Amino acid sequence: MNLFPGFEKRRVHTSGATIHLVHGGKGPPVLLLHGYPETHAMWHRVAPDLARAHSVVCADLRGYGASSKPPGLPDHSNYSKRAMAKDMVEAMAALGYHRFHVVGHDRGARVAHRMARDHGKRVLSLAVLDISPTLTMYRRTDKDFATAYYHWFFLIQKTPLPETLLAKQVPQYIIGRIGRGPGGIKVFDKRALAQYVHAFRDPRTIHATCEDYRAAATIDLVHDKRDLKRKIRMPVLVLWGRHGVIEAMFDPLKDWREVASDVRGRSLDCGHFLPEERPADVLRELRRFLADG
Repeated sequence: MNLFPGFEKRRVHTSGATIHLVHGGKGPPVLLLHGYPETHAMWHRVAPDLARAHSVVCADLRGYGASSKPPGLPDHSNYSKRAMAKDMVEAMAALGYHRFHVVGHDRGARVAHRMARDHGKRVLSLAVLDISPTLTMYRRTDKDFATAYYHWFFLIQKTPLPETLLAKQVPQYIIGRIGRGPGGIKVFDKRALAQYVHAFRDPRTIHATCEDYRAAATIDLVHDKRDLKRKIRMPVLVLWGRHGVIEAMFDPLKDWREVASDVRGRSLDCGHFLPEERPADVLRELRRFLADG
């Protein structure tokens, strides 16, 4: 059964990658970006309802899902959030959307953050789900955070160590990461889970996603430090899980107000994967936010 009824599949060639996406609906355009270790399928409980009043685009990030997976460069620059954001701006332009709202979860939120920095005239509003800014999180890293987010520090190890180890444990690793919330793995649609596992059976996906994290620990921090004195001006919505690491170890509204001038948001009664654990709440918050914009 189709997870996105009425949506059209498309592959868009950008200057740096080929992006797989689905799009549907009619109205103001909204780009939805997924997190790790998932694909655009994570939006299947939000996108169809949101498409009743918006043109909704759900894309696989470079290196994820069915998008292209170029080998990482020595400086990881082709998996920088700058490069990944440029993919999405070009993909949206190819669909005819030159200004749009962007919503990102996890890694997708980090791409969306950089998009708002580099392409502020294109981004009408920014919604980030269950993250604080990357630079903030690295600067506040301690033993508790490193233990909770061990994968950050495992995935950035020099290739091919994490790639080799992950290739031998794909289903267990994916299910273990996704199913750690209060509702466990039963909260997730089996069809979506199958897509996540299928994507990670490709060694290129494992390598590409490691490169995403390697870039976040290196070149992305360089880019973020250069922007410390320049605040994001468009409206920002911050949502996070009440039972997750962001709630326990960070202050997301305060953290985002340090980098953006117009910030609102709240926690939801769930873990890390908000669009799948609490889709009705996410949809309600997005509709209210987008209406205000």
